[in-house]
Order: sequence, then structure tokens, then C-alpha cells
Amino acid sequence: MKIQEIQAEIVDEFSMFDDWDERFQYVIDLGKSLPLIDEKYKTEENTIKGCQSKVWLHAEENGDKIVFTADSDAIITKGIIAILIRAFSNQKASDILEAEMQFIDEIGLKEHLSPTRANGLVSMIKQIKMYAFAFNSKHN
Repeated sequence: MKIQEIQAEIVDEFSMFDDWDERFQYVIDLGKSLPLIDEKYKTEENTIKGCQSKVWLHAEENGDKIVFTADSDAIITKGIIAILIRAFSNQKASDILEAEMQFIDEIGLKEHLSPTRANGLVSMIKQIKMYAFAFNSKHN
């Protein structure tokens, strides 16, 4: 499935909820369903800078696609990274680099986060794009 299709699915899912309490509960549920990152990747090197809570993000190549795994010590943050992993894991580096991020605004996530969590969200996106850039550069 293409990134844009996954993002559209996420927007559709969030539009089913009437208020932000329900949406936050959904974010928390997504975090709980995040596949566990291998403990060996919970290193300082894989920690996303700019997040208030601890967030670990690991990327590896699987053929021509990047597979992301992540974890966080905060339940909301874990849900946020789960949304991003769903959108960008198992995608080609070039597609990740070209991907638009307006789906974040469409689900209203950024505007309902505290300033520090919103900064963390931006840092997570930046880190995903940096991994994609690194893998893309390696092959070009």
C-alpha cells in the first residue's frame, strides 16, 4: 500500500471519532499495539532528540524498503510514533522523502498536543526522513 493510501486510511479512522478524548484514546490504543522494538536498539544512538519523553527509533533495510521499529516510555508518544511507523514503515526511501505530511494536520494531532509533544512529533518526522535520506544516499 502506498504512503498516501495509508495516510488517507488514518485520516478516515480519526474522522470516526466525535471528540478529542476519543481520538486520544485511539492514539493510546495504537501505541499499545506497536510491535516491541528489540531491547538492543534502545540505545542513545536511536533516541530521538527533541522529545520530552524517551523515544527510540530503529530503521533497517529489507530489500528496497525501510522497516522501522520504535518504542517510548510515554503512552501518548508511543501512539504518535505508532501512527508514523504505520505510514512510513515498509516503504521505499525515495517515497518517504517525497511524502507529504498534511495528514498530521488533517487528523488535528499537532494542534491538540502540548508544545513539547508537538516539537517531539516534528523531531520524529525529521528522524524518519533522515533515515530515508541516509538509505537513499547509500543507493544513489
